[in-house]
Amino acid sequence: MIISIIIFFIIFGILVTSHEFGHFIIAKAGGIRVNEFFVGMGPTLWKKQKGETLYSIKLLPIGGACVFDGMDPVEEEKEGYDEHSFLNAPVWRRIATLFAGPFANFIIAYLLAVILVSFSAWNFPVINQLTEDSAAAEAGMQAGDKIISVDGEKVYMAGEVTLISQFAEGSPMEIVYERDGQQYETTLVPKYSEEAGRYYMGVYLGEYGEIKGAAALKYAWYEVRYYFKTTYRSLALLVKGKLSADDVSGPVGMVKIVDDAYEEVRPFGLSAVILTMMSLTVLLSVNLGVMNLLPLPALDGGRLVFQFIEVIFGKPVPPKKEGFVHMIGMVALLGLMVFVLFNDITKFTR
Repeated sequence: MIISIIIFFIIFGILVTSHEFGHFIIAKAGGIRVNEFFVGMGPTLWKKQKGETLYSIKLLPIGGACVFDGMDPVEEEKEGYDEHSFLNAPVWRRIATLFAGPFANFIIAYLLAVILVSFSAWNFPVINQLTEDSAAAEAGMQAGDKIISVDGEKVYMAGEVTLISQFAEGSPMEIVYERDGQQYETTLVPKYSEEAGRYYMGVYLGEYGEIKGAAALKYAWYEVRYYFKTTYRSLALLVKGKLSADDVSGPVGMVKIVDDAYEEVRPFGLSAVILTMMSLTVLLSVNLGVMNLLPLPALDGGRLVFQFIEVIFGKPVPPKKEGFVHMIGMVALLGLMVFVLFNDITKFTR
């Protein structure tokens, strides 16, 4: 577990540092003053003032921030800041600065995915076996068929087919597949399993192969896209109430996920551990980018909402009012974090 905790902190450090550096580099390029750039939370272990920015590393590796001058003015008005403050920067420069954090997470995810695809096997959406009483067989499909698209959505990996099937919730699925170099179309009606409590296509998917050369750039995009779809579709299920609190994890839950993955692949050697943790980092990086773009107060997405209000109406929301909304959002976010932490602890000690 100690090794898993260390791995988690490394992964989390990469995610947070890349996110905050995205904000930082675009802010600096746009002439916005950054008062502090820090990684970690709690007591300061190291700090250095360089120019207008204080750089620091804090004790607890569970967060970080890029603090812009005048970003949350609750007590002061806009006129109290100069042209290098976040408040007085042109609105599209502010939008770019806020978006840069999540975008950096997507970039890191893509770069890691290129490495991952280049050095590991790709799982193609090929049927290798049909189950007994298979819905796919009734639709005319056979072992060896390669699935090209599902409900008009092109697929490039076995996981995408499984994802679409899970979210179809039993509705008929329009399948395009390839057999012996020719494409066919069929309608597959998933069958419900009382035992599992879900619908199944009745197939075992997966045919592993290598992705070589420049093709890794394209398939890395497919990998990131898959995790992006997984994240926002899971959020949709959460909003619909189809996921429970136990399906949501915080830092403790993520340590458990890392530990389970580490224990599973450890017998296969160091390279297997590195590639597995890299895959997990891609998933979490995409997840962090998407979550931060949600239009909720205190998150980058919530702050972007106020910038776009200014674009639409031609004038900004009063800084005090915006700052107050974000402060309330931060309190709610901290409350949610405490709930998730408590739920994680109780979930894994049952």
